[in-house]
This record gives sequence, C-alpha cells and structure tokens, in this order.
Amino acid sequence: MSRTDLSASQLAPSRARIFVRAVITERALSASLPGPLAERLADDAALLVSELVTNALMHAGTDIQVACSPEPARPSAARPSRADETSASEGEELTSVLVEVADRQPGSRVHWEADGRGGGRGLGLQVVAALAESWGVTYRRTEKVVWFRLAAVERAAAPAGSLNDALHRELDAADIFSPSPQADRRRIAEWSDRGGAFLAEASELLSGQLDEDMVAALAGQLLVPRLADWCAVWLSTDVGGMRLSRVWHRDEQRVDALRLALEPDPPAPGLRTAGIPWPWPESADGAGSGSAMAFSLVSGGACQGSLVIGRAGPPEMTAAVTRTVEDVARRVAQAVVTARQYTRETSISRALQRRQLPPSLASLPGVESAIVYEPHGRGQTVGGDFYDLFAMGNGRWCFLLGDVQGKDPEAMSVTGLTRHLVRLLAREGHGVESVLGRLNTAMAEEGAEAVAVGGESAQPRFLSLVYGELEPDPQAGGARCTLASAGHPPPLWLSTDGAVAPVVESQLLLGIDEGTEFTAYSFALAPGETLLCVTDGVTERRSGRRQLDDDDGLAEILRGCVGMGAMAVAERVRQAAHDFSTEPVEDDLAILTLHAVTV
Repeated sequence: MSRTDLSASQLAPSRARIFVRAVITERALSASLPGPLAERLADDAALLVSELVTNALMHAGTDIQVACSPEPARPSAARPSRADETSASEGEELTSVLVEVADRQPGSRVHWEADGRGGGRGLGLQVVAALAESWGVTYRRTEKVVWFRLAAVERAAAPAGSLNDALHRELDAADIFSPSPQADRRRIAEWSDRGGAFLAEASELLSGQLDEDMVAALAGQLLVPRLADWCAVWLSTDVGGMRLSRVWHRDEQRVDALRLALEPDPPAPGLRTAGIPWPWPESADGAGSGSAMAFSLVSGGACQGSLVIGRAGPPEMTAAVTRTVEDVARRVAQAVVTARQYTRETSISRALQRRQLPPSLASLPGVESAIVYEPHGRGQTVGGDFYDLFAMGNGRWCFLLGDVQGKDPEAMSVTGLTRHLVRLLAREGHGVESVLGRLNTAMAEEGAEAVAVGGESAQPRFLSLVYGELEPDPQAGGARCTLASAGHPPPLWLSTDGAVAPVVESQLLLGIDEGTEFTAYSFALAPGETLLCVTDGVTERRSGRRQLDDDDGLAEILRGCVGMGAMAVAERVRQAAHDFSTEPVEDDLAILTLHAVTV
C-alpha cells in the first residue's frame, strides 16, 4: 500500500488527488486495465479523497496520512487487516482500489462526524457518504480512520445501480454531447485536477445559506460561465408542483427571455434521473442552438427540484462536466433541505412568539406611551424581556416591564405566561401589591416543582418586574401612578425642569421567597413629565469594566430629554445604549416610556 503524509494547508486536497491518481494510473498500466475505466476509477477516487482531506485538514486542522492500494481479486469484500494488506502486483487483474485517510497526529482525533455537527467538519463526510450510497461504494468510518473501496468492473459485468452503472449512463450522455473521444479525454483531464477544488468551493458557498432562493441563485453563479452558458433552478412546492426559482445567463440581457422560454415547461416534480438531455429553449442564445441537460435535486429520498444547464454552440458537454454538475446538484439539494428546515422552524418560532407580546400598546388619555424592544437572539422577535400596557376598565390602565432569568426558549415561554397571568389578576380586581404577591407565589411554586422533578441540576426561574396602574386625569391631563418594582432597575421620573429621580425602591425578585410581601408607591405624573422604565440590558450595558448606569449614567441620559415626547425619549435611550460601547449588545433591550400631556 502506497502512503503519503499531508500537513494542514490549502494544497493538501490537491496533493491527495495527485497522489491517488498517480498510484492508480501506475497500477492500471501494469494490470492492463482499459483506459476509460482507469480514468474513471482515478476520477472517482480523487473526488472522494478530496472531500475527506478537505474535511480533515481545512476544517479540523489535523495532519493526516493518505494510503492508496489497488487490489487484486479477493474472495470477500471485507476490508483486509493491516497484517494481510496486499496490492495488485504487476500482471495481476486489478479489481478494486482501497483508499484510506487516517489521523497521524499523536494524541488527537480527526473527529469524523457524519452528521455535520461541530462547525462544519462533517460536510465532506456527508458528501462521501452520499456518493458511496448512490454509487455502491464500500465505505466505513471509525474515530481514527475513514476508508472506501471502489470497484473496477468491465461494462458487461457492471451491476445495476453500481458505480460503473452510473459511469455508463454518463458515458452515454457524453456520446451525445462530445464531438470526439479525444475532446472528451481533454475535458476529463482539464476538470479532474480542478474538480475537487471547485466542489470544495461549492460546498463552502452553499453550506451557510438559509434561504432556498439564495441557494438557487448561488447555484447559477457557481455553474455559469465555468460549466455552462446558462442555468435554471426549479424548486418543488408544497402542493407538489415546480416553480422556477432562479435563471442565470452569462449574458444578463438574455435572462428575462430565457425565463419566459423555460417557465411554461417545468421538469416533472418526481424526476429522479441524473443528467438527462433537455429540450433547448430557442431564446437561450441568439443562434437558437445548443445542448442542455437536466439534473434532479434529490436529498433524503425526496426530490427538492431540478437544475438545468445549457451550453450554446457545437456540443461540447462531456462526461467529466456532467459528473461535476451531478455533484454540485447533490450539494444544492442538501442546501435546499437545510434552508427549508430553517424556514419551517423559524415560521413556527415566530408564530409562537407573536403570542408572547402584545401587538401594540393601548392608548390612554393624557399620557403618551412608547416601547423600544430589541431581543438579543438571532431570528427572534421575543426574548427574556417582556412588556404590556392594557386597559382594565373603570378609567384605569395597567403597565408592566419584566425580565425573565435567561435567554433560552424556556425564558421566552415564561414571558407569555407571566403577561397573561398579570392581565387576569388585574381584571379580577387585584391591586399592584396583590398582583406581585400572587405572581411571586406562582413563580416560587413552579421553581420548587422544577427542582423536585429535575433534582439539583434543575434551575428555578426568577423574574424581575415593574408593574403599575395609571389613572388618567381627564380634566388637567397627566395621571396618578401606583407602582412597584420586584428586583427590577428602579423607574426614573423626569420633571419639566430636568430633575431626575427614582420613584420606587427595588424589592426582592419574584420566585425567590414565597412569603415575600411587596409595597407599592403612588405619585402624580404631571403634564410634561416622563416616566422611564428599562431592563438590565440597558443599565448593565458594558464598555470595558464600566456599565452604562455607573455614576447614574442613565439619569444623565434622561436629563437631556426634557421636552421630548415618549417615543423620542425611548429612542434617545436606545441609541445611547448602543453608542456606549463598540461591542455588540449582549442582552435584550426593552425601554418603556410614559409621557404625560395636557388633554
């Protein structure tokens, strides 16, 4: 068995391809293997080893050893042990080639992760596994070694569905498009060296996309003009049809005409064939002639769509080109599946999140209200912070601003439950102190149950909350406010002359002590005055070792908001929080302002 050691570098996949191709070519000549079959065997082995080496070196950063052994006929397809490994000697019939990629760095692991977790290191393995399954390749994986065996069988003996069966289908396609065997060999030689790098680029570009139409657009840009003059991508729909997602042409002025020509005749939704001739749309180029092929986008046993490419002028599409496009189509299909799964999960999440917060704030006479809310989590509309402002009848309104411990989905679920529970208690006639007391009891009981069920590893949820009632004055404007704070940053009051002061004392967090009693404070909010409530995402915004609210920083910001309306104050505080540090915001931001006005 021939071996070579490779260190982590961008040239490693190319060196692995050259090494495997050289070993197979040398042994094929001595074993009198037919030229086309040897070329295809070398191409397939180079493609698979390129994916494995890219996975190990460029993602895991681990030095490896690549071994290649063309094999004679064996009675069993099982992998030989190292003790009895043998290679085909000169004159022996060459029936298969064994390629092994092993971790050679002492004390380390390549971590061959077939499910792709761990920062993308398993992407190459997914590709190799998919190719092995579709080609009938013997493929095995352990913690330290990945190996595969490719069979070299004459056309007459090739079983249906095997690697060679796929080869023959593609050679049939090549006979349609290739002007001559010499031209076909030139194209194979041209693409065999660059194919691995091209496929690695395609994998890297497609893997991070979370929108299926963007995946389709990138597929067109990958293939045009390197492999085709134009490309069209159809994607399957929920009702079983096909929609033309993207069309790409090397001449952008012909894209619209090409779309009009292609759209009336989509591929069949259940198409499973790889690389079949496709009718040439006459508007695809000025001369109205060329060759086109269609490739199904199949992943997980389901058709996700179809990819059609075309080359204008004399037929030049070859087996090497069609094989490369098939590999790209597999990657596009997997990227579409990933994007669709993300879209489904995002839609479900947003549908659930919409019920966690009120769609809008209630309007009340004599008081302007405004909310600025920025959840920290990517793709979320709701986080651990929550707010509400609602009418409870008899000329009274209630408002709240809270923060649940944590930023995970469990915290998000608590926000919705808390908001609805507060509404229910308030409308049953409970005052500020009673609402906080009953909510505290409910949180404490839930925390005790969580610990009882989950043991010491279970963490009870704590909640900070500002909750108050407003009684607007319909004659003079402004409102009477009754307010309490449970473990929350104290709300700040801004007078018309620029004085700023906290209006309540912060009390114990909700959910810590079931027997805690809360005290409410009452004050008048006169016309021109403002009440500012924020969560700790604002007060604890950091810049180095400093926090925004150090030395009454938030009060200084509010002092500069004299004469502003509710929304202007909220926006000024939000901007100040973002400007306080050059680092990204690391917590939810919620700002609720109430500004009294004259009726």
